[in-house]
Amino acid sequence: MVAERPKIVIIGAGMAGITAAHKLYTASGGKDAFDLCIVEGGQRIGGRINTREFGGDRIEMGATWIHGICGSPVYEIAQKIKSLESEKPWECMGDLFEEKRSVTETRAEGGFVVNPDIVDPISSLFDRLMSVAQCKAEKGDLGGIQVSSIGEFLKLRLQQYWDSKSDKTEDMEEVKVCGNWSRKMLEEAIFAVYENTQRTYTGAGDLFNLDYAAESEYQMFSGDEITIPRGYITIVEFLASVLPPGMIQLGRKVVKIEWLGSENDDLSGNISNKPVKLRFSDGSVMQADHVIVTVSLGVLKAGVSEESGAGLFSPPLPFVKKEAILRLGYGVVNKLFLQLSPSESQEDGNLCKMPFLKMVFHRPDSEFRHKKIPWWMRKTSSMYPIYNNSSVLLSWFAGKEALELESLDDEAIIDDVSTTISSFISNPNQFHEECNGNMDFKDSEFEFREVLKSKWGTDPLFLGSYSYVAVGSSGDDFDTLAQPLPRAEDRGSTTGSPPLQVLFAGEATHRTHYSTTHGAYFSGVREASRLLQHYQLVKHITDIQ
Repeated sequence: MVAERPKIVIIGAGMAGITAAHKLYTASGGKDAFDLCIVEGGQRIGGRINTREFGGDRIEMGATWIHGICGSPVYEIAQKIKSLESEKPWECMGDLFEEKRSVTETRAEGGFVVNPDIVDPISSLFDRLMSVAQCKAEKGDLGGIQVSSIGEFLKLRLQQYWDSKSDKTEDMEEVKVCGNWSRKMLEEAIFAVYENTQRTYTGAGDLFNLDYAAESEYQMFSGDEITIPRGYITIVEFLASVLPPGMIQLGRKVVKIEWLGSENDDLSGNISNKPVKLRFSDGSVMQADHVIVTVSLGVLKAGVSEESGAGLFSPPLPFVKKEAILRLGYGVVNKLFLQLSPSESQEDGNLCKMPFLKMVFHRPDSEFRHKKIPWWMRKTSSMYPIYNNSSVLLSWFAGKEALELESLDDEAIIDDVSTTISSFISNPNQFHEECNGNMDFKDSEFEFREVLKSKWGTDPLFLGSYSYVAVGSSGDDFDTLAQPLPRAEDRGSTTGSPPLQVLFAGEATHRTHYSTTHGAYFSGVREASRLLQHYQLVKHITDIQ
């Protein structure tokens, strides 16, 4: 009699889920070891990786960057499958960060080009402060003040920077250097540009909610940060290519995960004698020995916040795991792409002469602010062509501004962006040493003909973008979330409760590489290796970083 193969179901066909399936299938000898399948609620694979085309260019709606190439498994795969080679234009192609340094233009609201002599010291200050927060530089003295968040730390350090120039503070506050801008107003607003960029990096809509102590645990690989010419989705497609047809089931949204989590649970009446039962939105049911849950932290938060009996898990998750889920931060970051209408005067296919534009806004409560600039635009830090001369422009949004973007129709977005851009490229009526009024845009208006935006916050399959350590949370919460169910301490008191019923993977389960695709990759390998070790198909849980 042939022994029944263990049934393993992976929920989610993003990076973590596909990686786990790839590892289980290839390391175990394929179909002979496990009855394996992936159930995905959407109609595509990739999860928060979603490569698209827009305006003839390849763009990324979600994951965009390989964060350091030295040691990155994503980079190694991209090299192997030649995804770093493409004749078709792609988002941030070439050395964008090198190119943009020579074409970046920092403009203050009102149309003034801000002199690098003002911008560069603030830019350097911000970089130094983030290096301190990440323990890449000596922390120094905070004057005995304890800070809990990155926002508090940055505010304190900026004030200390100004205090160190106290003899010039009065002039900085009073003397207008361009239009209605004083030097101190400009420095504060430029500092806010970098803070808003940091919001999109971290996913924290408010840096005052981003934990200061935990920032030093986050790790990146060394080397260049690059995009993938043939698209991020090629990485997932490669990992999925070894899986047999039918193993990935699309349009299968799980609404309930029932597992044996208490002394009162048993296998009686369970015809298949499998401890986990999945219920789907269409009413169908699937039973399994093991389930690897790779849904986003946003979905987990929603799943544990609902009233007992209506949540994702039955019985509910243990208190410590539920609290870890609720404490961790999970933010919304969206990208806005706009395609420019070509001008009759443009030649040789060069559709865009717009530089990498950093936008320095007045404070929302300032009497000098442009009243028609919408509030949701005031915390984007930049707008720029996705590569030199591309007709496609890109802006990033985080937090409540990102959610507002999702709610607007294309016409409203075009009107609001056009209003904003015109306030930055209009001719100022004053010229100063610090702010130069010279125009490089030839006073022409930019006209947009098409819009494409991501909607990660309201997509029910994601409910956000990526995780961060919120104030009140810690790296321990990532570890708690990563622990399988039932917990080891519970199994001793739960008669006949099988181990490793529910396992957890995804970027929010990795303590040092959270919020990244490679973090999701490592977590998928980790949970697959855990099951392989359980069935003595490997000696140790390998490939974990």
